[in-house]
Amino acid sequence: MTDIDRISFTDIGARLRAHRIGRRLGPEELALRIGISRAALYRAEKGEITKIETLASISRELKVSLPTLLGVGIEYIPNALAYFERMRQVEDDADQIIGLFSPISYLVTTQRYDAILRDVFAESVPAERQVEAQGILDILLQRKQKFALRRPLLVSVISTTEIESFLRDGLEGRHGLPDELRAQRRGAAAGEVRHIIGLLREPDIGIQLGVSPEPFPSTSFQITRSGGQSVLTVSPFRLGHNPNIAVGVGFVTSAPEAVELHDGIARMLWERSLRGAAAADHLEDLITQAGGADASD
Repeated sequence: MTDIDRISFTDIGARLRAHRIGRRLGPEELALRIGISRAALYRAEKGEITKIETLASISRELKVSLPTLLGVGIEYIPNALAYFERMRQVEDDADQIIGLFSPISYLVTTQRYDAILRDVFAESVPAERQVEAQGILDILLQRKQKFALRRPLLVSVISTTEIESFLRDGLEGRHGLPDELRAQRRGAAAGEVRHIIGLLREPDIGIQLGVSPEPFPSTSFQITRSGGQSVLTVSPFRLGHNPNIAVGVGFVTSAPEAVELHDGIARMLWERSLRGAAAADHLEDLITQAGGADASD
């Protein structure tokens, strides 16, 4: 099957919407810029595309190539807002999610993490990007809610090195926070690790976690499977401690070679990872080394 054979008009509409959101354009504004009605743009975002000229006009206005909107080859995403919206779309009907995200998969974080992440973004993101930051938080919460509702199989590998840094530094948006607040943020990080320990000791249905001592890739990635299709999303963006939602280019692809190579990395790390009680004991030791009682929630 060729790339052209795999083109889905519904997926084209989803990509269009993600890139519009990433450019922080409302549907009315984009429709006005390209000279179509708002209703026509809504139909396009649902995949009801009747004219290639319309799609070409949209691609020029959004500064994204036609191949990217069509999903031919690799879809490059130049900002975090559009990237996380594409992740949400890809996960929408997922059967399985395999993730290597630093320091832990957002999908298994607690509600408290969401509240603190809001504060972290307020500390680290310039005032002119706060609207974008809020948009990312809203999309992240939608992802978590959909995951809790559908419960696809999640396989997540966690890095020992990343957890050590997480416990040592806590959830901070910038350097120079007051000592009391820094202690609270380290406590919040320890709380998230204890939550993972609980999932390791009493596994939740459909959630498989491993703790790996191996070096991790410098970029996070996720493989999402739905039906017979696998989609790879690779992210340069970072949540949590000293987050990065400003610089980087993520990408999305279903290219078999890219999916297979990243799947091989995930399988290798999974096979060498600690699981169950052994992984939980290891994380308990890391909390103790990081300060034990001082790192409490």
